[in-house]
Amino acid sequence: MTINTYDAFNRITPLEIERVTNFLYTHLEKYGDEKTAIRKALNYAAKERTGLGGYVFTIEDKNEIVGAVVINKTGMDEYIPENILVYIATHSDYRGKGIGRKIMTHAIENCKGDIALHVEKDNPARFLYEKLGFTTPYLEMRLKR
Repeated sequence: MTINTYDAFNRITPLEIERVTNFLYTHLEKYGDEKTAIRKALNYAAKERTGLGGYVFTIEDKNEIVGAVVINKTGMDEYIPENILVYIATHSDYRGKGIGRKIMTHAIENCKGDIALHVEKDNPARFLYEKLGFTTPYLEMRLKR
């Protein structure tokens, strides 16, 4: 298996953005967003949208994406984490085989600064995040308009 890292130095191509968008849309299942939202996060990470950029990590088996992570930089270090994990997904046929742990470990090792994430309390991936050292020091509240 091969892990790919895309950032400001190793740019992701528009074709690869589309490939990762389709993968995430399919494999995030009930925890996912529309393709337009996924593409926005990927374009932000790739610096195709105004912002600080971020990281995209994929893990492939025989040229097929089996895992992907998208992290956007916040630029707000010292008062909130410098990075936010926006998406992580493992191919449905590869779940339970350590792919999520492998790609998250790689992402943690390759991101500078703290990482925040939002996870629904019923999402089984929550247990992986806890094993990797993520904690829940705050309760998030939102005003939706």
